[in-house]
Amino acid sequence: MTNKVNKRKSLGSSKILFTIISILLGLLVGALVLVIAGFDPIEGFKNLFLGVFKSPRNMGWAIVTSTPIIMTGLGVAFAFKTGLFNMGAEGQFIIGTIVAFLVGYNLNLPPVLLPIVAIVLAMVIGAIYGAIAGFVKAKFGIHEVISTIMLNWIAFYFQNFVVYRFRQPNSMSSFDVADNAKITLFTDAAKRFDGFFSKFFRAPIHWGTIIAIVAVIIVWYILNKTTLGYELKAVGLNREASEYGGINAGNKIIQSMAISGAICSLAGVTQVLGFTYNLSILSSMQNFGFDGLAVSLLASNNPIGVIFSGLFFGSLKYAGGNLQRTMGVPSEIISIIIGTIILFTAVPLVFRIIRAKIRSNKNKKGNEETAIDMSYVNKEIEEEKKEEL
Repeated sequence: MTNKVNKRKSLGSSKILFTIISILLGLLVGALVLVIAGFDPIEGFKNLFLGVFKSPRNMGWAIVTSTPIIMTGLGVAFAFKTGLFNMGAEGQFIIGTIVAFLVGYNLNLPPVLLPIVAIVLAMVIGAIYGAIAGFVKAKFGIHEVISTIMLNWIAFYFQNFVVYRFRQPNSMSSFDVADNAKITLFTDAAKRFDGFFSKFFRAPIHWGTIIAIVAVIIVWYILNKTTLGYELKAVGLNREASEYGGINAGNKIIQSMAISGAICSLAGVTQVLGFTYNLSILSSMQNFGFDGLAVSLLASNNPIGVIFSGLFFGSLKYAGGNLQRTMGVPSEIISIIIGTIILFTAVPLVFRIIRAKIRSNKNKKGNEETAIDMSYVNKEIEEEKKEEL
């Protein structure tokens, strides 16, 4: 029993250690790129650090930048737990922004009720949008990566259509949502606070940050304390074994993609109501969903870990602007650092996928082996719970 506990602790510790090593290697590669480009890496990392911690206002902006990718990362992590690769987080995020604008601009409701209606409606439509990919996967075997990429582009062009319909004269943006729909916490921080908080709330901190933390707690509870969470993880670990155990894997795939889509749409609706207040014509993807993939991978798909990885990536992205202003360093170097971190983080995941495929092929030999593997699935889920705790 003691050996099993020690083994679980070592597994959890090794994940954290590997994540730290991946971050350090990413920063090392970034330093090498800075040297090659003719910049001082020490000065570069100093400005990167100061870009976040130089003032309370910068810290607030880092949180604002991190909030949407924490939620898209959470949505992606939820799908990963069911063995699904939700490449549609970007499109689901866009659906959330569209619904937020249409509701916030067109409906005339009281201040508290209007954002609630926008959030609920965006999550419902986002769930339906995500469920489409789950349905075609469960019923027709079409891989979710293919279907979600297509759905991303549908959402992309639909946003541009909406913006053209509600565009301000001589502008590439829509009109703003009504003031009743906005969820920014304080617009007059200088009058309300003194000192640290006066500067901190000069950044547009909004309710989306609090909603993101609540969403993380709810997702953690669903995955670790409910029958639904157990069934979703069982399907993710071994679909054939879970079906033999009486779980309808097709339905769980649809449910997982629906919940994932709802969370990613939640990111979009809070971004519009709390920060941008309008929509802009898109010339390329905004990358909130794709950054969510990176956040999820760095957190090893752990809902709690998503908060920290999201803050890390959000801070890097915001501080990259300071690096560009102070030293003239191209913003692409930040993307190189993030990409390298994800590359090293993904290496053990690749081996886990290969191992799962080999195990899945062995399961096809007969029902007896599948039943044995169901007990293996139970053990894996229990170990996963204890690691996350």
